[in-house]
Amino acid sequence: MQQISDITNSVKQNAPLIHCITNPISINQCANAILCTGARPMMAEHPEEAAVITKTAGAVMLNMGNITDVRKQSMLISAQTAKENNIKFVLDVCGAACLPTRRKYALSLISTALPTIIKGNYSEITALAREDYSSSGVDADTALSLETVTQTAKALAQKLGTVILASGGTDIITDGENTALVHNGTKQLGTVTGTGCMQGALCAAFLSAANGFDAAVSACAVFGICGQLAQTDKGAGSFMTNLLDALSTVTGEQITALSKIQTL
Repeated sequence: MQQISDITNSVKQNAPLIHCITNPISINQCANAILCTGARPMMAEHPEEAAVITKTAGAVMLNMGNITDVRKQSMLISAQTAKENNIKFVLDVCGAACLPTRRKYALSLISTALPTIIKGNYSEITALAREDYSSSGVDADTALSLETVTQTAKALAQKLGTVILASGGTDIITDGENTALVHNGTKQLGTVTGTGCMQGALCAAFLSAANGFDAAVSACAVFGICGQLAQTDKGAGSFMTNLLDALSTVTGEQITALSKIQTL
């Protein structure tokens, strides 16, 4: 795969515009995560603005968290515009495992404009692949094993012809042929809201400089490493501050030394 340092350096040098339509719970964290990469976030979600901004973006992130009718309309417009203009985009299928309306919407959007990366936790990716599966809430089902989800994600990637990112204790990235497991991260990432959305924002930033597989692997590695560097006994507030500090200061040497990427 393309070297992570090449991708991160390219983003810093080119400062691409990254268009995000995401939920208000994590919009600030996503914008800051993108800024930390050197890219420029734009969080325009009005239906009359979605196409205009998408056309000028280096990459796009669409996040289904806290969905509204207006945001559904805007995300579909943005996805269609991205398809028409060959702009790469990430779809984060937040809540697809616990809410049938979101699962239905995700599948409809995917059939209209295929995302470059489809991101979700273990439960959400399983729900996209299996109509008979559901879970409680937006947290991943702990009963789902790494081996099972890896096979599910790989089969889904082959079926759809795109990159699947199943996030969890170990992040799974596959395009159906190549598969990588990223073992970086910390449980403390689960103590603050919006970290999954931030990971998706990093995917979009790195998509501006790489293909879907390499961008997703890089985003998972960098975000996981920064989570490790941010660990603290002071509590969740200090951890979030440390996380943003780490994202804005992490070095290529730290990434090389700490990354735990396994290819299958």
